[in-house]
Amino acid sequence: MRHSTDAKSLPLRALPFAAHVLRGQAQVTFLPSAAAGAVFCVALFAAGWQYGLYGLAGTAVGTGTARLLGAAHDRVSTGLEGFNACLTALCFAVFLGAGHLSTAVLALAGCVVVTVVTAAAVNLHAVWDLPSLTLPYCLLASVTTMAAPGFERVWHHRVDPAALTQAASGPTALRLVDLTRGFFAGFAQIFFMPQWYVGAILLVGLFVASRRAGAVACLGSLTGIGTAVALGAPTARIADGTMGYNAVLVALALCGVFLPARGVTLAYALIGAATATLAGSAMTALLAPSGGHAFTWPFVLTTLAFLAAAKSFSRLGGPVAAPSAKTAPQPATSASVSGNSPAPQAP
Repeated sequence: MRHSTDAKSLPLRALPFAAHVLRGQAQVTFLPSAAAGAVFCVALFAAGWQYGLYGLAGTAVGTGTARLLGAAHDRVSTGLEGFNACLTALCFAVFLGAGHLSTAVLALAGCVVVTVVTAAAVNLHAVWDLPSLTLPYCLLASVTTMAAPGFERVWHHRVDPAALTQAASGPTALRLVDLTRGFFAGFAQIFFMPQWYVGAILLVGLFVASRRAGAVACLGSLTGIGTAVALGAPTARIADGTMGYNAVLVALALCGVFLPARGVTLAYALIGAATATLAGSAMTALLAPSGGHAFTWPFVLTTLAFLAAAKSFSRLGGPVAAPSAKTAPQPATSASVSGNSPAPQAP
């Protein structure tokens, strides 16, 4: 009878871990919400079952690794140990090929390594009271994609990834369909997906967790698109979402996550979103010789710069207190969001 009782309790014991994993996916956009994570999971599977599996498994590996190594319970339970691993696994699947065994093995190892790098980044950034954001994933993703072409068992593409920086080309005239696709694709590109409908599902997940977060994210996407249009970016780059995703993350981070949600911080966040759009092109050009993958470097660099500057501006209200497992907002009871802030931490 005892064995039977223990067997029945196993699914119940797995439920908290499953919630931690789903929150890890949602924390890509600063949401400690299992409901939002579930919607994000649906979005990734809508893009392709391989991507859904890589995203879910990567988050689980990162969360499990942190738990086994004894990371703070608040960080594990709010999903802060999973989002970098989620992005790392998806990055490997997209750029190295989801159908290769070598990619799966590297993704597994990468999710373990990025958990260690996350701990290092959290401790180092805590000295300046700044968040680590997606810096750990960016570091690992950049190193891996730069090194991969040098290994035949890892690089399965016949095309040389290196290219020189080139001037923008292509039509700049925009149709309503291009703007609509670009608006939604900007959310999908956070997870490397180009499909506009994936972005639409992700936006639903944002609103499920927080109406405020959803509204701010929409303004961030529009700011990124508006900046790109004003500067004459090619229509193709606007329509595929690559000019908007960093702006979405910066807007979320600077209005309601690390700074209070109010009018002045919203304006500050949208200035940051426009800056990140410019930084995106700069990073793409800078990294062109190694493939031109900017990842979320523009978001990381812009957000860290604006948060460091905010300490000198009293009207911005100072940083928001880091949420814990006890204070993290839930979708049914709060419209606020959490983030990835310095240890004990909580796009």
